[in-house]
Amino acid sequence: MSIKKHNTDFDDVFRTIVEKMPQLVIALINEVFKTKYQNDVEFMQLRNEHMEEEGKIVTDSIFVIGSKTYHIECQSVDDDTMALRMIEYDFAIALDTPIKDGRTFEINFPESCVLYLRNTKNTPDVLEVKVNLPGEKSFVYECKTIKLANYTSSDIFEKHLLLLLPYYIMNYESQKKAIEEDADKLNALLDEYRNIAKLMQEELLEEDKSVLYTDLSNLIIRIANHVFSDNEKVKKGVADIMGGKVLQLESERIREEKSVDIAKKMLLRHKNTYEEIAEDCGLTVDFIKQLESEMLQAH
Repeated sequence: MSIKKHNTDFDDVFRTIVEKMPQLVIALINEVFKTKYQNDVEFMQLRNEHMEEEGKIVTDSIFVIGSKTYHIECQSVDDDTMALRMIEYDFAIALDTPIKDGRTFEINFPESCVLYLRNTKNTPDVLEVKVNLPGEKSFVYECKTIKLANYTSSDIFEKHLLLLLPYYIMNYESQKKAIEEDADKLNALLDEYRNIAKLMQEELLEEDKSVLYTDLSNLIIRIANHVFSDNEKVKKGVADIMGGKVLQLESERIREEKSVDIAKKMLLRHKNTYEEIAEDCGLTVDFIKQLESEMLQAH
């Protein structure tokens, strides 16, 4: 089938969470699959690109915890072909790790789920595909779903589903016109975000997770700006409450500073080439040369 997925701000935010804050996925896995993994459980992220003859399949997130593989897709609309896409993705994932016994192969499908940021009354709780095999054999492929609209902000904090926070503003989409015209409705939205900010501070800042707090705040602002792109009062209100006007994630800034510090130390040792320093620090050769020039001028 190989349906091409067009990236949106919703997809980009989900990928950012998976890449920069993967620990937040654990609570979502617990909620969907009724597991009881602790926040510090060891997990491994698998590559999300799978090559097929017709092209490349790109999945959103694949995690391995113990002997289990989990696959989660983030979907911003209720696409009635999603069940077919999921079985295609999961088949590609299963083919990546076949088990061979003589001339017999065994493949294992992952535990899968679709996170629906928007849903309709027809969005099922379980996606299904009936697969008919030769010899009148058949089986039903099933994929779970989780719907953002089913969770209040209180639910999110009670279940530690902080991954859903950036998208929570989408629950107000149906009220956009009323919020624009009614100051009381605008204040009700902003009051909820004041409470969200307070609960985030209690959960994250008290545990010395300030980087995670900053990162999440900026993602919340990004989605609010997207959903309420034509409402300056909502955008400014959410941004002021969440305390974020920084476009770059704080964690990325800290990582960049550390990379530059390491590069400086390597330059001072005079033991590595520009190319080696660039590769080890995740920087460009031109940047390393410019950094060396600035260090020489400083002395």
